[in-house]
Amino acid sequence: MSQTVVITGASAGIGRATARLFAERGANVVLLARGTVGLAAAAAEVEALGGRALTVPTDVADHAQVESAAQAAEEAFGPIDVWVNNGFVSVFAPFTEIEPDEYRRVTEVTYLGFVHGTRTALRRMLPRNRGTIVQVGSALGERSVPLQSAYCGAKHAINGFTSALRTELLHQGSAVCVTLVKMPAVNTPQFSWVLSRLPRHPQPVPPIYQPEVAARAVAHAADHPRRKQYAVGASTVATVLANKLAPALLDRYLARTGFDSQQTDDPAWGGRARHPQGPPPPRAGTHRVGPPPRHHT
Repeated sequence: MSQTVVITGASAGIGRATARLFAERGANVVLLARGTVGLAAAAAEVEALGGRALTVPTDVADHAQVESAAQAAEEAFGPIDVWVNNGFVSVFAPFTEIEPDEYRRVTEVTYLGFVHGTRTALRRMLPRNRGTIVQVGSALGERSVPLQSAYCGAKHAINGFTSALRTELLHQGSAVCVTLVKMPAVNTPQFSWVLSRLPRHPQPVPPIYQPEVAARAVAHAADHPRRKQYAVGASTVATVLANKLAPALLDRYLARTGFDSQQTDDPAWGGRARHPQGPPPPRAGTHRVGPPPRHHT
């Protein structure tokens, strides 16, 4: 029997790459995101690769919309086997230049979106005593960097929330699994549409991995969910270790290098003014669009 997999943030980047990977297995893939054009393109890819697709335009910051999406998923394909929380928004700017409504929006999508998705999945999985939830986390959930305080705060919150939930499930003796995948910097289209107040075009801190690497890690975690968490890429492992061994030294290093390393050599262009409330550009795909980052891995 085919798996039924729900993926948030599925219209671009890691979510879209993950959808493709599950489609190759013949899964039923339920695609959640705000942008309808991107969702339609992702669904076409899923169908072409041998999966069955259902698109549900959803703002994960709204719990009612997430609940409705889950209901639509089970009406179309039956019980949900895997739920992947991946959707997010971000702002690139010093903390003092981020407006309160912008900070709230990043938190509502990037943190509460995971909470809503997890709650909705558990409502269906716990009575059946089966199912897997994969949280797409980040190395920045362990070690924050300058210019991304809202995103880093949300990713730290996801780590704390997920650890608490995992211990509760263990206490209950539940067969439902929740695991977290810590991602490195990934070459996704988000850097072409995030709100940025930087003088040059934003990019993640190198080394930068391709989204297919991240998608393989998500699929592996879904297949082996008993493990508490996974760290993807040597840079993630190095970041976690450095933060444990020499956090103050790492603070000074990032203060010196973190501003320049998160900007390309290109001047800021049209994507920099997007508010985090808005949907991604309609043609957003798996990889970055616009000026390329300086380093690829």
